Amino acid sequence: MHIIGRGFIWDDLQIGFQFRTAARTITEADLVNFVGVSWMNEELFTDASGQESRAIRGRVVPGVMVYAIAEGLLTPSMQETGLAFLNAEVDVKGPTCVGDTIHVECEVIEMRPTSKPDRGLVRTMNKVITQAGVVTLTYNPLRMMRRRQG
Repeated sequence: MHIIGRGFIWDDLQIGFQFRTAARTITEADLVNFVGVSWMNEELFTDASGQESRAIRGRVVPGVMVYAIAEGLLTPSMQETGLAFLNAEVDVKGPTCVGDTIHVECEVIEMRPTSKPDRGLVRTMNKVITQAGVVTLTYNPLRMMRRRQG
């Protein structure tokens, strides 16, 4: 039985298993706070004027911010069971803007045990999707996860 508030255990997953996260709206405050803490002072993220001359309309947020929020949305899926983040390829497919509501859809694409019986490796393909159904970012994290012992 799955415990509410605890992440997936490696043994309960299989290749092809899919799930989705809750959704979250990205706010102007999120952008301002992220830019402040990361020092990503690119005018694209800090200057709201002159938007009519830009190739992308709206208050664009950094791709790395979208990735960070996606990882936050995924935290419940690995709470107390995720042991390490090992690798990922990230691909920004298009802009995400202030006001967009995003969720993450995940599919397990690779699994293998480690040499230690209490751990296994899982790779998922994660798609960040807006309220309009547009995929704006994909990534494929490899994580070490807890296994059942005995």
